[in-house]
Amino acid sequence: MRGFAKVRAAQPTLLSATIVSVETDLSRGLYSFSMVGLPDKAVEEARDRVSAAIKHAGFDSPKSQNHKVTISLAPAELKKEGAYFDLPIALSYLLAADAVSFDPSNKLFAGELSLDGNLRPVRGILSIARKAKEMGIAELYVPEENAAEAALINELSVFPVTSLMQLVEHLKTDTPPTLLPTPRTPFAPTPTEGAFDFKDVRGHETAKRGLEIAAAGRHNIVLYGPPGTGKTFLASAFPGILPPLSFDEAIEATAIHSVSGSLNGRTLIEHPPFRSPHHTSSYVALVGGGQIPRPGEVTLAHKGVLFLDEFPEFDRRAIDALREPLENRVVSVSRAKGSVSFPADFILVAALNPSRGHNPDETYQTEKDRLQLQKKISGPIIDRIDLWIEVPHIAHEKLAQSSKGVEGSAAVRKRVIAARTHQTARFKNSQRTNAMMGVRDIETLVPLGKEVAAIITNAAQKLNLSPRAFHRTIKIARTIADLAHERYVSENHVLEALSFRPKNLFE
Repeated sequence: MRGFAKVRAAQPTLLSATIVSVETDLSRGLYSFSMVGLPDKAVEEARDRVSAAIKHAGFDSPKSQNHKVTISLAPAELKKEGAYFDLPIALSYLLAADAVSFDPSNKLFAGELSLDGNLRPVRGILSIARKAKEMGIAELYVPEENAAEAALINELSVFPVTSLMQLVEHLKTDTPPTLLPTPRTPFAPTPTEGAFDFKDVRGHETAKRGLEIAAAGRHNIVLYGPPGTGKTFLASAFPGILPPLSFDEAIEATAIHSVSGSLNGRTLIEHPPFRSPHHTSSYVALVGGGQIPRPGEVTLAHKGVLFLDEFPEFDRRAIDALREPLENRVVSVSRAKGSVSFPADFILVAALNPSRGHNPDETYQTEKDRLQLQKKISGPIIDRIDLWIEVPHIAHEKLAQSSKGVEGSAAVRKRVIAARTHQTARFKNSQRTNAMMGVRDIETLVPLGKEVAAIITNAAQKLNLSPRAFHRTIKIARTIADLAHERYVSENHVLEALSFRPKNLFE
């Protein structure tokens, strides 16, 4: 009996993972099976799953041996969660007991064992695969259902495993390998298809123009107007004009949804995620948190769209918590057990009814409703939203018209992609857009002529724009110029950008 063995496992944390060494020590004495290294309940229960799986794989169960089993999961200060360690624990024990012989170096294992020795899929495999490549590990062994997801990462051999017995046969040094690496999963995104098409929308040309600008520069936008005018319909059509995700963006979004268990059978998220939480959602559900911090909707919308219908109906604390992700594109959650920052780079699309009535002429709210709106939506939130688009009632005659000749989402998407191409060249980074420009970027990348600078300065003084709103107006003007394939921002671009500031809502 060798008495000691060590294999490598990993525990995912959204976009990354932590390598965990699974060490097994066997010593003579009365049988016991202890686990150290801050295991949670699921990890502690692995002793029973592993013992049964080893028995059904044709080996002597640890319970039938007269030795003391100690499993150490290092680093010890990291809280170990989930069933990721079942497979590496079983292999580490078999190595220590001399039941099998193989070289565990340059290999990483992950998977949950059933009692009969078969492997069940686990969450967060993509993050584990990225970490394995980063650490220079050559071979990754995962449940068969997770193999295609892990195979998104190149320069890494991913082996699909169905059972403990199958893996042991493959790893034996005295027999030829029996498993073949999974072919790399191809990345060939197709255009995004929204729930609705822009050609289904009658009228609302200003709203569609605003959504096009928002998509081109990844600007935040609010649609406001009386109930039933099509705000939710427009928001549902918005994903259809967004470009597909780049490979790096798709990997980030997929890694988050893999850890959160919301892939829903998909291998890869190729299109921007669209999240639409209900207005009764709690603060924690929206921004993340809990006793052990978990990501919320703002993180699940990373690289996509967060649609908040009935925006003022959300809890005020939740609305104010959007300040950080809207400005810095991350959200920080602090708890007694530690602090964590989750990525939250999304386009906010919000819809609100300034008036609670159904009168087509009642565009704006009563004084009581106006004050209630001011209580819910603070000045800092208003400043962080770039475009405010009124969606009024459309004449019934227009609603009855045919969709023939109405521009569809595909045509708008082509212009959005062309505008994004200008931004890629400007920032030399495919993940940066105009909405992400800082003050220094604006100064160096968006030079304004004297006349244009005078116009925007005078308008800012008359509208009493804050410095943040002033700079956001310039960003919008730059996006409008990109849509027009213009090298410089002109007077028309600035005037159109200024037209999207909120009117008569908060005065």
